[in-house]
Amino acid sequence: MKCKKCDQKAVINLQHHNISFCKEHFLEWMRVQTERVIQKFHMFTKEERLLVAVSGGKDSLSLWDILWQLGYQADGLYLDLGINDFNNYSSDSAEFTRRFAEERGLQLTSMDIKAQYGESIPEMAARTKRGHTKPCSQCGLVKRYLLNKLALDGRYDAIVTAHNLDDEAAFLFANVTHWSLDYLGRQYPLLPATTGFARKAKPFCQIYERESAAYAILSGINYIYTECPYSDGSKQLRNKRYLNMMEDEQPGFKTQFYLGYLRALKAGAFPQQQESAAKLEEKRCAKCGQPTQSDGLCTFCRLVNK
Repeated sequence: MKCKKCDQKAVINLQHHNISFCKEHFLEWMRVQTERVIQKFHMFTKEERLLVAVSGGKDSLSLWDILWQLGYQADGLYLDLGINDFNNYSSDSAEFTRRFAEERGLQLTSMDIKAQYGESIPEMAARTKRGHTKPCSQCGLVKRYLLNKLALDGRYDAIVTAHNLDDEAAFLFANVTHWSLDYLGRQYPLLPATTGFARKAKPFCQIYERESAAYAILSGINYIYTECPYSDGSKQLRNKRYLNMMEDEQPGFKTQFYLGYLRALKAGAFPQQQESAAKLEEKRCAKCGQPTQSDGLCTFCRLVNK
């Protein structure tokens, strides 16, 4: 098996693209593919300041490295969730992220949620009706809120997350099987800024998880291999297994599934509900000032104030 570009021995075969690459040309290909997605969806420019959500895992560190290599102004944000019950998941993730930033001279902001709000994510979740099993919904709520808040406070132009093709296809599969029209109308890889909410971009939306892992390994990026202990048995992982079976039988299935959705979205197949600025100004959280659908406090402030 030879590299498509130089005829040297290939280190990776991308069956869904029907191409193989040596180390040098695979890393180059990954950067080119990421840049193409950024340009295709007009996500951001090199003059803008980006806040990259980093977790210490392969996807977020690979994306941050690629943005850095491409010359984007990308700072990192790590949220310490305090998930250390079963292992040192959060502590280890923080260390991998810190080392990555130091080695490249990149700016990293870290927030210890327990130190800031008095409780870790598992402790917050334990007080809710469904939190006695898994804190996933509370974790998602807190991360979304803090990413948006810190991006706005820091005057960043966009929030960048490392959701890969496997993630997007699994989310799409769940939303299609439940016909969640509200979610199907807003799974676009770029969400523009609105009143109270920063722009959000997903440059890895067409990159397979296997590809981001290979990039990390071949680039010498040290990342945490351990999955979040609460992810075991999750619906998201189950949906990924279903899609992997289809991908094994039909290489490129995930790409076609996701790109087909984007074409349908562009054609108006799903309603894209955009709140007007006036509507978002109608209700503001009495404590933090963020837009909310509730009277009084937003969901985040109700969670941390209990």
